[in-house]
Amino acid sequence: MGKFKENVIQPILDCWSLLVGLKITGKYFCKPLITVHYPRQVIDDENLQTYGGHVELIGKPKDPATPKCISCMMCVTNCPSRCLTVVKQKAPKPTPEEEAAMKAAEEAGEKVKKPKAPKNPAKFKYDYTLCSLCGTCIDNCPAKSLKFSNNVYWVATSRKEMKIDLLARLKEQANEMPAAAPAPKPEAPAAAEKEA
Repeated sequence: MGKFKENVIQPILDCWSLLVGLKITGKYFCKPLITVHYPRQVIDDENLQTYGGHVELIGKPKDPATPKCISCMMCVTNCPSRCLTVVKQKAPKPTPEEEAAMKAAEEAGEKVKKPKAPKNPAKFKYDYTLCSLCGTCIDNCPAKSLKFSNNVYWVATSRKEMKIDLLARLKEQANEMPAAAPAPKPEAPAAAEKEA
């Protein structure tokens, strides 16, 4: 029975495996080419959305120049490449009037509220030369403030250019965004009657 399995059944199983592989190869052989011959051709918008370039910040919906980042440092902690540097903002110094009011409240036995630091970061640096594009920083961000860039055509000519200030880049992107068109004002009924 061992010789029968070795000489008859195993070759049939091997041929079946070969046919399955040829079926997959034939399927993709008949599809059109995906390769884009740049600069004669450009990539369509559908494929640009699936491209994952370097990491960048996401702005707030109402203020796109301000990042959604809350400086929790989860991205820095979880990054295996150590390519991110985040610096938290410090609490603002109270004015002399605020200090006097806090001192008076403290002497009166009231609870004193000290000014808190803003949550958005003071600095957010990214070293693309170290990044392995694993996406761990994006997956671990609780504020969902990081994403992969969709810019296929970004080019750097030196290592220095690959050390990116993501806050400055976010402000540039916010300035490049088209301004929302103002909503047309409805005409007053009296003005409409005068025209008629």
